Amino acid sequence: ANRGEIACRVMKTCRKMGIKTVAVHSDVDANAVHVKMADEAVCVGPAPTNRSYLNMDAIMDAIRITGAQAVHPGYGFLSENKEFAKRLAAEDVVFVGPDTHAIHAMGDKIESKLLAKAAKVNVIPGFDGVVEDAVKIAGQIGYPVMIKASAGGGGKGMRIAWNDDETREGFRLSSQEAASSFGDDRLLIEKFVDNPRHIEIQVLADKHGNALWLNERECSIQRRNQKVVEEAPSTFLDPDTRRAMGEQAVQLAKAVKYSSAGTVEFLVDSKKNFYFLEMNTRLQVEHPITECITGLDLVQQMIRIAKGFPLVHRQEDIPINGWAIESRVYAEIFLAARLYGRPGIRGAWNGSDHMAVCAGLSFTNTVKRILFPWSVTHNIPLLREIITNPRFISGDITTNFLPEEYPEGFTGHRLTPEGRRELLATAAALYISAQLRSQRFMGNLRVSTTSQEQSQWELQVELEKKSHLVSLSRSGSSFTVEVDGGSVEVSGEWNLASALLPLSINGNPRVLQCLSRDATGQITLQYLGTQFKLRVLSRLAAKLTGHMPEKVPEDTSSILRSPMPGSVVAVSVKPGDMVAEGQEICVIEAMKMQNSLIAARAAKVKSVHCKAGETVGEGDLLVELE
Repeated sequence: ANRGEIACRVMKTCRKMGIKTVAVHSDVDANAVHVKMADEAVCVGPAPTNRSYLNMDAIMDAIRITGAQAVHPGYGFLSENKEFAKRLAAEDVVFVGPDTHAIHAMGDKIESKLLAKAAKVNVIPGFDGVVEDAVKIAGQIGYPVMIKASAGGGGKGMRIAWNDDETREGFRLSSQEAASSFGDDRLLIEKFVDNPRHIEIQVLADKHGNALWLNERECSIQRRNQKVVEEAPSTFLDPDTRRAMGEQAVQLAKAVKYSSAGTVEFLVDSKKNFYFLEMNTRLQVEHPITECITGLDLVQQMIRIAKGFPLVHRQEDIPINGWAIESRVYAEIFLAARLYGRPGIRGAWNGSDHMAVCAGLSFTNTVKRILFPWSVTHNIPLLREIITNPRFISGDITTNFLPEEYPEGFTGHRLTPEGRRELLATAAALYISAQLRSQRFMGNLRVSTTSQEQSQWELQVELEKKSHLVSLSRSGSSFTVEVDGGSVEVSGEWNLASALLPLSINGNPRVLQCLSRDATGQITLQYLGTQFKLRVLSRLAAKLTGHMPEKVPEDTSSILRSPMPGSVVAVSVKPGDMVAEGQEICVIEAMKMQNSLIAARAAKVKSVHCKAGETVGEGDLLVELE
């Protein structure tokens, strides 16, 4: 009862076990990879998830139509929905996961914390009941505090508050997110552990009272409480701490009579004190890195447990072999290189989510694999910078890693002098290759501004508001480029019909992506994961450009544009209203996270171009001020 990567993952194991599979899909996912992989497929509704993948009636109909004997829920959607599990049980269909008691007990953060205390699991100090007066409770606990959705997960409905004002605002936004994402706006408040690590323990338990812990996953690299990079094992834990965390995770699993694969998440401070955070009663997105270091197929284990078989492994059988890292790619445009099938790399993509797992014999070997050139846009630059960051490599990380490393926000790869020369040389060579191709049409010569015999050029390349004089000479498909006092050798096939540019730069293999180029010399290249805008001109064109009028930049203080694609949750103003600087104008929801957009200055509202419920794109005009 899922789609994308996790559906494909389950199907692979089922195929290995000789089990036939049924895919459910929305009408727009009819040609998705998981639909093609399955033995049968059933459409369960239109694109909105509440009318398809969350539509229990439609999924139950699909089960009856196909005669399915079991349902694997994957992660997200209905994977932790006790009502869905109950409906399956009522029709004698096996739910590949824990029973409804465990789902309910661990799905409620308030109840799970009380159960963890009773099972002698370390817990974070805080308020264990339903929050009504957030400011009063936060003051009693002592700032900073963490506000969390009781039914939440995935970083949704979570806010850190350092004072009363932030508590009021955080409580309001978190309760709205919780209601939107989980249909439950109850919140809890607990002490915020400053500079912690987020480390989770994978557990496996059967219906016969046996339970194992399958080592840890380091999940401290996070953005807005959502995991970005995970690795196994953690560089931080010693064997004694690992064992203590594993044993407490198993204690909790046994206390709720858990049976299936599950994850117990902990916060760990600098002195290796650890505290229970939550238990996820499903397979995690990052489960493959545990499979990589233990050799166990967790989906296979879940299916065996659901069938009633006991675990065949003992705790002493669980190894740590090598290292594994998972990177979460969030992309809007896909030109995915077919890197899968290379040794030690696995993954899949669906819509806007993409996940890659790399495994190797050591941490260093694994990092080299994950740095294999990507050809997708969006957050790859950030992932690449994380993987190569000296702090990450040394293991000096906490959940504050990203705000500490990029306090002003991540702006992309910082070019070294050598990297800048490589990029300038590539842009210049690409520009000339396009000029040379323009000399021919249908294989015949035609009039061109560039001489057929010309083999040397003088250009000017603009990058990051600076101009660079460039000299090129060509021999076959190779260019020698003189720029910024250095020489760069660039060679390749220069297939201008492809967005990907597999090149050799000074003897080193590089894959760049040409995202756009036009006749005016504007070129956008993705280099080492980051997009760079360049402009290549002949020396004469560069000289004449100085006489062109400059475009007046938009007055951003008088308009409010959407910073991201999403849906409008609320609009707090109307034409004619007076707003103060910092006043909320509207709320945009993206990736189930609510973002409050505020006025840049005090002004009168001139016009409103959006309303609640509408979908907006990045850069869309929302509100104009006078």
